[in-house]
Amino acid sequence: MRFTKMHGCQNDFVIINCFDDSNSISNPNELARKISDRRQGVGSDGLILILPSDNADAFMQIYNSDGSQDTMCGNGIRCVAKYVYEHGIISPDKENFFIETLAGVKAINLEVDNNKVSLVSVDMGVPGITSELNEKIIINDISLNFYGIDTGTPHAIYFVEDNPEICEINSWPDSEFAKIGVYFENNSRFPDKTSSDFVKIISRDEINMRVFERGCGETMACGTGSTASVFAGVLANKLNRDVLVHLRGGDLRIKVDDNNKCFLIGPAVEVFSGEFFY
Repeated sequence: MRFTKMHGCQNDFVIINCFDDSNSISNPNELARKISDRRQGVGSDGLILILPSDNADAFMQIYNSDGSQDTMCGNGIRCVAKYVYEHGIISPDKENFFIETLAGVKAINLEVDNNKVSLVSVDMGVPGITSELNEKIIINDISLNFYGIDTGTPHAIYFVEDNPEICEINSWPDSEFAKIGVYFENNSRFPDKTSSDFVKIISRDEINMRVFERGCGETMACGTGSTASVFAGVLANKLNRDVLVHLRGGDLRIKVDDNNKCFLIGPAVEVFSGEFFY
């Protein structure tokens, strides 16, 4: 089975082109666990299958590293957009197109230099609100405030300025962050689990963010989480509508228009290709 390793701000994925009939996947949940293993597999935060679509130019299916299927991934869809353009799944003169996900069809716009995709913009639509705006919650005996935002996948956003108990979370050791992240992900308030985004505001146009993602733990970046965090900041009048998001793996830009439609803008990188036997 042929695969391509890609990443968006170091949030990394194994991509399988299922337009190629030789790549027949019978159990993607099991494959995701095996191929994502960083010691016995290729190593990734998740597995993405690129399939034909009746409603768009391609269909993205994503599976987290624990084998669970997810509905949407902001960094992943940018990787898919770059892949389908550079690998000839769509026409080379088509820099605006559509990718179907389980969270709906997303409009894509590419910036291309010398036939290579340098930047991808994704129309993320208008996020859903899944909590009171600034809802209180108790996690591991700590009282916190969060914003519940759905950007195709559920997120809980914790602004550190509202939560002095976690004000130093961006500097916590990885092991401590992973331990507390499990409590946040599996709290009974979130029956389908949730990704947790910890946001420190630098200015109204710039934030730092650290994320613990549902189904795979801490990642170096999260596109849906960046979108959710900026949208929450706009609703709370903490942020302007064009915000630079600094993540551990790189920077993303989120723009929110006057109708609250969000646009995720960032790079995607192809690392290598190979063959995996399972």
